[in-house]
Amino acid sequence: MPPKSTEPTYRQAIEELETILRALETDAVDVDDLTSRVQRSAELIRLCKLKLRSAEQAIDQVFENLEDEEDTDDFA
Repeated sequence: MPPKSTEPTYRQAIEELETILRALETDAVDVDDLTSRVQRSAELIRLCKLKLRSAEQAIDQVFENLEDEEDTDDFA
């Protein structure tokens, strides 16, 4: 059985980003903590971009398969 991923889901990443943003907007972040929060935000943004690209590729593949099926149906 493969190990469970500790990577957050897209929704979890967005929620964490929103939490960090709210803390930054209210000045609730200590200057000493600021760097780590900005670094974590960058990691979460990268993760979200990867997940979005992956979803886009999967959706594109579905549409390509549908088009291929339509082309095949035209010759049947």
